[in-house]
Amino acid sequence: MGPLHIAATAKTPEIRFDSEANRLLLLGRSIPENAVDFYRPVLDWAQSVSPDTAMTIQVQLEYFNTSSSKCLLDLFKRLEASDSLEVLWHFDSDDEDMLEAGEDYDHIVSLPFKFVEVDPES
Repeated sequence: MGPLHIAATAKTPEIRFDSEANRLLLLGRSIPENAVDFYRPVLDWAQSVSPDTAMTIQVQLEYFNTSSSKCLLDLFKRLEASDSLEVLWHFDSDDEDMLEAGEDYDHIVSLPFKFVEVDPES
């Protein structure tokens, strides 16, 4: 499993795999023109993850569109064969929609989700 880094833009999140911490970070807004093309390198990368790799997926998205939602689901499904993986789903305390989106993923895939409430004022 090699390194992965995609810089953020106004419409796409930063995506970074920290191999020292075994942490995959998704940070920012995800409203790309073509989500399938944008997420393809991430999905390809996920195919190379060994099932015995311990890893944390840290999702800190402030907003994502419907096509990004499908790509996130594909990412989680590709990684759910991993034995030691957890998802930290960050959401602003005043953003019920983001919390509900995380809860939906939690019910669909067999990955352990932990919900991290963030105060938007801090």
